[in-house]
Amino acid sequence: MTRQQRDELDALLRGGPRDPRGPNPGPEAQRLGFAQAISRPAPDDVTARRAEVGGRPALELEPAGAARSGRLLYLHGGGYVVGSPDTHAGLVGELARRARLRTTSVDYRLAPEHPFPAPVEDGLAAYRALLADGTNPRELVLAGDSAGAGAAIGVLLAARDAGLPQPAALAVLSPWVDLTLSGASIRTKEKADPIFAADALREYADLYLGDRDRRQPLASPVFADLTGLPPLLIQVGSNEVLLDDAVRLAGRAGADDVEVTLEVWPEVPHVFQHHYGRLDEADAALDRMAGFLAGRVAAR
Repeated sequence: MTRQQRDELDALLRGGPRDPRGPNPGPEAQRLGFAQAISRPAPDDVTARRAEVGGRPALELEPAGAARSGRLLYLHGGGYVVGSPDTHAGLVGELARRARLRTTSVDYRLAPEHPFPAPVEDGLAAYRALLADGTNPRELVLAGDSAGAGAAIGVLLAARDAGLPQPAALAVLSPWVDLTLSGASIRTKEKADPIFAADALREYADLYLGDRDRRQPLASPVFADLTGLPPLLIQVGSNEVLLDDAVRLAGRAGADDVEVTLEVWPEVPHVFQHHYGRLDEADAALDRMAGFLAGRVAAR
């Protein structure tokens, strides 16, 4: 990252609607602020249209020249409280364009109105619907960022336990996979992280789980048995409190005989891929992720 890019990124992060270390507004105010802070439109050469999948609204993103085979199912981030396919249309559209994959971004239900396990249930319903519509699981890949990454892993755990086939691959960005907040980086990276503090994550976890067990696998997949999951790509920035979530997830996957690749990008923040076109590392990371997903589809 160049000095100019770092300064521009710092300005963007400081320009958000609230200080994440400050008082936490209600969910509706958070959703509006989040949307104002990160929303970017889908790329010009990606067609976006409203759809429904598995009984939930969704955004279908189809890049020009999309491959005839292959489908990406995406679960957006936002701490299970904020975010939508619209807030992530730019990021997901960029990934779809670079991978040349038709993509479905699911508008899963959010906490606190719809707490755990609603996002996992909605993601699983979408996965079932794609399979029922004739999508070959060997040509289907999943991806998600932050809380959506945790939900995507939960979907595949639930699919495995239900006897459904696994997809060709899974890619996750800055995964939040330990809602107990027990990773060391929650403390050691707090000063480096320009977005999150432990208190903010704890508030999201409280809204999502209430008094439920925070170690249960579908909520905190870092504690799960990941046996049988497809090849996994994990990308994370070194300047984020969730760094250890990604590192420990990679270790858990490897211990359970899952093919896993962990990429730690230095001096970048949580879901830095949102800053494509502004940050060299974001473009490079999206290219690597797109190549991983498209390559797994082509290899099958």
